[in-house]
Amino acid sequence: MKKECTKERIGIAAGGNWIVDHIKTVDRLPERGMLASILSQSRSAGGAPANVLADLAQLRAPFPLEGYGVIGDDADGTYILDAFRRAGVRVDGLQRTDRQPTSYTDVMTERETGDRTFYHRRGANALFAPEHVPLDGLRCRIFHLGYILLLDQLDAPDPECGTVAARLLRDLRERGIRTSVDVVSEAGDRFGTLVPPALAHSDYAILNEIEAARAAGLSARDAAGRLDRTALQTAMRRLRQMGPMRLLAVHMPEGAVLLTDRGEWLAFGSLELPGGYIRSAVGAGDAFCAGLLYGLHEGWPLPECARLAQCTAATSLAAEGASEGVLPLEETLALAARYPARCPPL
Repeated sequence: MKKECTKERIGIAAGGNWIVDHIKTVDRLPERGMLASILSQSRSAGGAPANVLADLAQLRAPFPLEGYGVIGDDADGTYILDAFRRAGVRVDGLQRTDRQPTSYTDVMTERETGDRTFYHRRGANALFAPEHVPLDGLRCRIFHLGYILLLDQLDAPDPECGTVAARLLRDLRERGIRTSVDVVSEAGDRFGTLVPPALAHSDYAILNEIEAARAAGLSARDAAGRLDRTALQTAMRRLRQMGPMRLLAVHMPEGAVLLTDRGEWLAFGSLELPGGYIRSAVGAGDAFCAGLLYGLHEGWPLPECARLAQCTAATSLAAEGASEGVLPLEETLALAARYPARCPPL
C-alpha cells in the first residue's frame, strides 16, 4: 500500500542518465552530406538527473540533493563526480564500472536558432537498474527519474508493472516518496509501450509537447510546425487518464501547460527574451523541470511553481551548457519582471 509522503522526508534525488555533453556550436545544422563550421566547443555534464540537480544547485536549493546512476571508470566519470561534489550534490549513489565508458553525447547547436542535434552513446547508462537505488535508505521527498526510453535495463519489460522503470517508480511511491519522470525525444514507436506504464506510477510527469503527444498517439504540431492546441489538450487528457498523477506539465517554446489531479488547467507563455540572449536550448526542458520541482518540494502554490519553472528555463538559454546560465533563486525570478511573458499557448 502506498504511504503518504511525510514531513520527515526532505530533498530531491534524481536517477537515470548521467552523460558528458560535448557541445559544439555550429554556424548551421547542415543537410546530409553538407559541411558546417564549428564555432566553439565546451564540455558539461548532462542527462536528466545531472541537469536537474545542477540547476537546483545553481538555484541554491535549501534542501539536500543526491544523484543515482552508473558511470564509467574513466576521465569523463571523474569529471562528473568532481563537478557535482563541488556543487554540493551528494554523489555516493553514482556507481562506477569498467564494463562500459561513461555515456556521452555530441551536441551540435546552431548558433542563430539554438536548435540542436544529438549523437549519443549509451555507455554505462545501459547498466543502470533498480538495484542501484537503495530504496529503504532514501530520505528524499521527491525522486526524479529520466530519461525513459534511454535506459536499457529500466525500459525492459516487467510482467507486473509493464516496464522495470514502472516497477521502480511503484516501489518508490510505496515508501512515501513522490515520483517524477521525464522521457527523451526519440524517433520511433516506443512511446506508446514504455511511457504509459511509467505514468501509472508517477506523481509528476514533466514532458515536452512532442513527447506528450507521441505518448498519447497524437502529433502536437501540424506540417508547418505550428502548435496544434486541440491535439495538445487531447493528449494531456489521455495521459492524465493513465494514472493517478498529481500534476502533468508539458513545456514547449511557446510556454507551458499544466493539468492537475483536480482537472484544473494552468497555461503560461514563455518569456519574451531579447535578440542575442539565447546561446543554446540544451537543457532548457530540464531547467523547467528543476524550477517546477523546487516549488513543488517547498509546497508553493502552483502558479508560483510555474513562474519559477518558466524563469529557470529562460536562464538556462543564456549559456551553451545545460546549467551554466541558471542563476540563484531571486535573480532567476527577477527575469519575469524584466522580460514579460508572451500570450499563453492555450
